[in-house]
Amino acid sequence: MRTSGGRRAEADAEFTDFVRSRMRQWRRTAYLMCGDWDRGDDILQRVLTELYRTWARARQAEHPDALVRTMLLRRLIDERRLRWSGVLLGTALPERRTDPTDPTDRLTLVAALRQVPPRQRAVLVLRYFQDLSVDETARALGCSTGTVKSQAAKGLATLRTVLDTAPMGR
Repeated sequence: MRTSGGRRAEADAEFTDFVRSRMRQWRRTAYLMCGDWDRGDDILQRVLTELYRTWARARQAEHPDALVRTMLLRRLIDERRLRWSGVLLGTALPERRTDPTDPTDRLTLVAALRQVPPRQRAVLVLRYFQDLSVDETARALGCSTGTVKSQAAKGLATLRTVLDTAPMGR
């Protein structure tokens, strides 16, 4: 007969395994969304604390990874909304292809991504960095596929504008 303490230990071990298996991906998503490793880690920690408190319910979800991704994106968007005055709007992205292994280009892209409004940035990160489909992105953000498409188009336009004026590392 298993005691409630035994079930709790089993749930804790399951939670730990789940988080360990996906932590790297979540950290990367948080970083890409906010452009700062420390802030991303802080936001992710708050999400994981919330997830731990609701783990009994969350682990029964059909797609717990999607649930966490949604929690993370909502927390990032909410946090950004509180600091909306810090959003910088820029102008132009070159149509030329860049070498993805060039660290200078990567830094330039991340800096440009920070200048995209939060909702558009969330769509860009999910669609092009996490390789989610339009439908998956819409589900993660709790919006329609049309919204995902329009936000992606606007976000890409903003990136083009920002990157068109930014010097690329070569």
